[in-house]
Amino acid sequence: MTMLPVRISIQRLPGNDDLALPAYETEHASGMDLRAAVTETTVIQPGARLAVPTGICIAIPPGYEGQVRPRSGLAFREGISMINTPGTIDADYRGEIKVLLINLGEKPFLIRRGDRIGQLIVAPVARVEWQELQSLDITLRGEGGFGHTGI
Repeated sequence: MTMLPVRISIQRLPGNDDLALPAYETEHASGMDLRAAVTETTVIQPGARLAVPTGICIAIPPGYEGQVRPRSGLAFREGISMINTPGTIDADYRGEIKVLLINLGEKPFLIRRGDRIGQLIVAPVARVEWQELQSLDITLRGEGGFGHTGI
């Protein structure tokens, strides 16, 4: 099944022409890598967090959202994640995309200009209309929550 691409406008902020635009790294990748637009090497100490600029703004069309997610390799190797994963970019937001990183590792983490620091996924959004009821339909799971199916 071939899906048509969603056309999204993008703006590079001044001074960021040297950075690659978000791109899929493989044919079937879900996310496009976001790059750090830091002006000098930046350090995130263990336990610290930092809003890392990407140097871009985007105009997501109505009916879609952007999801900014951590990169799995950084999470596994370095303990670098995001403090709000996934971060949501609404269709009406026009500011710079920033990746809210946290260092959960044991050593300082260096961010250099152009480093891939997160990934962006664009996904459709369902709009909800609530239908308030006195009770909900019965399911096999019922109210079973965290860990209810065992290990």
